Amino acid sequence: MLLALNIGNSELLLGFLDGGVLTNTASLSSDQNRTADEYACLMKNVLDFRGLAPSDITGAICSSVAPALTQTVRRAVELLCGFRPHLLGTGIRTGLNIVTEDPSQLGGDLVAAAAGALLTYKPPLILIDFGTATTFSALNADGAFLGCAIAPGLNLSTEALSNGASLLPHIAHSVPKKCIGTNTMESMQSGCIFGSVAMIDGMIERMEGELGSPATVIASGAIADSIVPLCRHKILRDDTLLLRGLASIYEKNQRKAKK
Repeated sequence: MLLALNIGNSELLLGFLDGGVLTNTASLSSDQNRTADEYACLMKNVLDFRGLAPSDITGAICSSVAPALTQTVRRAVELLCGFRPHLLGTGIRTGLNIVTEDPSQLGGDLVAAAAGALLTYKPPLILIDFGTATTFSALNADGAFLGCAIAPGLNLSTEALSNGASLLPHIAHSVPKKCIGTNTMESMQSGCIFGSVAMIDGMIERMEGELGSPATVIASGAIADSIVPLCRHKILRDDTLLLRGLASIYEKNQRKAKK
């Protein structure tokens, strides 16, 4: 069984894949104060809860956008399984044609998600990930990764608004009844929720204009549930892209190593 991990700024996502099929997922909070031993214990608890054992894991690969946590998590896997996971980065074969100015600057999570999307969906593609940041990745009709756009995520935006303006409260991500709010909370919800929806629709239109044709749009991330149903464009939901992409990259490099 393969363990695929994405080390994010807010959460550590774990996926367990058997023959390329995602069978279980789990998430842990990203915390720079945790040690490798603590993460190893948490991962062991995840395995126990799902009826798995460390000996079931025969390989591991990870992507990371949180450098301060990368080695801690890799060491935790080593403590748990006896080997360090491969790290998606320079020297790893992805099978993806990346045509950005500097491919080394591209986040491993975006690379993995793009590789995962191409396993199932026909390009051109626009991939939207709702995380700490909201990211938009564009792949052309040939499947080449053209580039991306990065905006503050919904949580980040609402927290910044409340923290930066003393009269504005912290709010839940509830959809308001109307766009024109008649009290402070509804007004903030309208701006944050409907503002995000307008951004998503607008970015899709602009990216499709640059791609030169309509694209299949795929969203991932829990916050997508609050935004996607309100968008005017057809947007598919698929939270498996990143983990399945990591698995496919792992297999490519295993085959390469055997040659």
